[in-house]
Amino acid sequence: MIHRFLDTVWGQANALFLPFKRRRWVDLLVLVAGAAILYGLVMMGRQWTGVHRPLVEIDLSPWALPKYTFFSMMRGLVAYVISLGFTLVYAFWAAKDRRAEKLLIPLLDILQSIPVLGFMPGLVLALVAIFPHSNLGLELAAVLMIFTGQAWNMTFSLYHSLKSVPLDMQESATVYGFNWWQRFKWVELPFGTTGLVWNSMMSMAGGWFFLMITEAFKLGDKDFRLPGLGSYMSVAVEQGNVPAMAYAILAMVAMIVFLDQVLWRPVVVWAQRFRVEETAQGEAPRSWLLKLFRRSRLIRWLEARRVHRKTTVHPQPPKPGGGPAASLRLRGGRWLANAGLLALLALAAWSAVSLVAFLRPIPGARWWDLAKAGGLTLSRVLISTLLGTLWAVPAGLAIGLSPRLSKVLQPVVQVAASFPAPMLFPVVIGILATFGVGLNYGCIVLMLLGTQWYILFNVIAGAMAIPGDLREAATSFRLSRWHRMKALYLPSIFPYLVTGWVTAAGGAWNASIVAEYAEYKGHTLTTWGLGSTVSAAAYHRDLPLLAAGVILMSSLVVTFNRLVWKPCYQLAATRYSLTK
Repeated sequence: MIHRFLDTVWGQANALFLPFKRRRWVDLLVLVAGAAILYGLVMMGRQWTGVHRPLVEIDLSPWALPKYTFFSMMRGLVAYVISLGFTLVYAFWAAKDRRAEKLLIPLLDILQSIPVLGFMPGLVLALVAIFPHSNLGLELAAVLMIFTGQAWNMTFSLYHSLKSVPLDMQESATVYGFNWWQRFKWVELPFGTTGLVWNSMMSMAGGWFFLMITEAFKLGDKDFRLPGLGSYMSVAVEQGNVPAMAYAILAMVAMIVFLDQVLWRPVVVWAQRFRVEETAQGEAPRSWLLKLFRRSRLIRWLEARRVHRKTTVHPQPPKPGGGPAASLRLRGGRWLANAGLLALLALAAWSAVSLVAFLRPIPGARWWDLAKAGGLTLSRVLISTLLGTLWAVPAGLAIGLSPRLSKVLQPVVQVAASFPAPMLFPVVIGILATFGVGLNYGCIVLMLLGTQWYILFNVIAGAMAIPGDLREAATSFRLSRWHRMKALYLPSIFPYLVTGWVTAAGGAWNASIVAEYAEYKGHTLTTWGLGSTVSAAAYHRDLPLLAAGVILMSSLVVTFNRLVWKPCYQLAATRYSLTK
């Protein structure tokens, strides 16, 4: 009897205190994670503010990989924060100011088309000269180089979303008298969240594409190397250290999976609250991390404190903007926008005058050769974009329309898209050489490795944004797969697909500098084109030729965007928009 009584008491005590123990375990995990992040930030701060060394020795031991991987991951995250801030400001400005839009969108086309090697020499030399006695200049240069691989795709996505807000949502904001900030916060930004989240994932992946160049940059006889996963890969490839290359691949995969599960999966789940539809979603995506955090008493306590402080300071919701104060703020914002536009025009004029003087040594015949090389590279860009579209559209629709497939394949897609494609170039070149395919055509495959993901991620975002009531209507009418594709799926994803085409083409132009000028078994393989010309000019420090190649590449991209992609955007905003 006594044993039964003790067993009963012990069972009731376990049932009573087990949830408490679990919550304590979760709280302990949150505290340990916070302490680990704080320690990592302190270690990174020491690296950034440390004394600049002319040459950094990279340790190829696998025990050095955790530190190198953390450094690379933090550079990517810092670059993403800067990219997100740039996106919110630039996309909103371009979407709301028609005069500025005529300058900002072509400027965005130009910035997207400039390859990393076009930014890097001047930026690295300038920042190293500004911070000659610390690593801060070189670290900032690496972050900004990763930023150039992230920001443009995100900005195009949000700009397109802001231009496609449904009329009924705009009218509701007008009826409630929202000012510009309330309209952006409660209507426009939530509408564009789904596309922004998926393009953020793609932009983070795009930032890793040139990781080996960013962290192991060489300009002539000067070595601007930083400790990181990219420099580890670069040194392993140079020395032909196969085990170190395998360790680097495993570390890269581990970092991508970690970011997917800890960052992107929770963000995708959170973004589902902004879906625009009248019916409930069949199976909502889930995140184990969010589920774990919801069990944390510490997280809930901090959230309750935040809500209490907010309701104490603002017990009533803010009233719609209006009156003289709002008009004054509006005039101040317009004055600031006009001042910024004038500053951009002045900077563009000064840059144009300086470039004309800088490019005088290049003869006219050389310009004609560059134009022919640009036409050849343009054909390769279009072929790689077409090949990427052929498989990315059906695959993106399958993933975006099925929460189960999204849950299973999202980490796989993240790993495949985020892995630096130049690391795979030697393997791909070897396979192509086995089949007798030279770099003249093989570079199209190399460009495809880095550009197809832009199309896939945009198609996934477009498929996830299809309202559930339209999908249910297609099921009720018993439409065949072909009729659903023709009447619902393709028109619905077309605006997102255009954004994917624009960013994929821009990515292909950037990839051309390493696809047309590749390293294989210690030899440099080249094929004639604008990308190889830019790479050779950077390698030989021929800065006038490098500038000429970058300018011609930008001109081709902007011209093609004006003649082809802009009409596609207009078609997407009128005939194929579900919100007009």
